[in-house]
Amino acid sequence: MNIFLWILQGVLATLFVAAGILKSTQPRDKLISQLPWVSDVPTPGVRLIGVAELAGGVGMILPAVTGIATVLTPLAATGLAGIMILAVGLHARRKEPQAIGFNAILLAGAVLVAWGRFGPYAF
Repeated sequence: MNIFLWILQGVLATLFVAAGILKSTQPRDKLISQLPWVSDVPTPGVRLIGVAELAGGVGMILPAVTGIATVLTPLAATGLAGIMILAVGLHARRKEPQAIGFNAILLAGAVLVAWGRFGPYAF
């Protein structure tokens, strides 16, 4: 299970770091063409989401790899789970079932990492 959690952490970290970089650096017009929900969220909100996803993605791996403040890994997973809960709500309001499904999968992965790293497979 520990190996599975490491793989899951790596996948989630990659996805969230990529999404975070995209949302925090790309111009609003380009983001709207790729992510239609951006039109409903103010630019500072989109940037905040991007920075939070970037930090959460880094937090999924870096503390565990370095052995420094390893409690930050499950905390990062918990924070990303919270972001995904909010994302599901946004996409439900916009009636975007595919986005809801993708966010639900990311939510389940983040919850699993948080459970495993807070509980039986802590560092």
